[in-house]
Amino acid sequence: MRKFSQYLYYLNIIGMLLYVIICGTLLAMGHPWRSSQLGLIGQVAAGLVLASVPLALTKWLHVQLPPLLVALYELFILMSILLGTGMGMYSVPYWDKVEHAFSAAMLAGLGYMIFAALTPADQRDQVSPLLLSIFAVAFGTMVGVCWEFYEFTGDGLFGLDMQRYMSGGHLLAGRAALMDTMGDLCMDFVGSLALGIVGYFGIRRNRHWLDTYMLRRIK
Repeated sequence: MRKFSQYLYYLNIIGMLLYVIICGTLLAMGHPWRSSQLGLIGQVAAGLVLASVPLALTKWLHVQLPPLLVALYELFILMSILLGTGMGMYSVPYWDKVEHAFSAAMLAGLGYMIFAALTPADQRDQVSPLLLSIFAVAFGTMVGVCWEFYEFTGDGLFGLDMQRYMSGGHLLAGRAALMDTMGDLCMDFVGSLALGIVGYFGIRRNRHWLDTYMLRRIK
């Protein structure tokens, strides 16, 4: 799993660099590939930083992040930033919804990791599996809400349409303007809940299930 996460990391870095160079050159020549190209280049460039976060945390904090979570994180960055935003894959039906459910499950796993890291080892076995799972579901859903804040801000600053509040260049109104955002939040909850349920039964059956999401100190 560690090799797979490294492969995804290099795929993100190389793909994003090529995108910035190629699209930046086309924009400078006056032939942008997509509308709002400057804003898209900025988001993909920011993705370079985001893709490097696990590596930076490992070097700075001297911890080994769970390989499964790192792989899921790099896959999420690939789907959301390079493919979704940069290359317009959000136009594919249900791409956004699948991504939200998938990423929310990953974030619920991150919730398990945070809970385990902040709980002393001698107390970890005494924590209720239900409490652990409720925290994971709440954490995954909360980060999904923060992502909607990011999309709302990007739409306002760069004139993008990440929250799908326009159709054919025309502003939607009322319930239609809320459908994308509310659908995303619903899938965030569903994805988090799915891993929360899996985690509940996994921890209830065997406490070592939680080891999959444990931080490891690097000596």
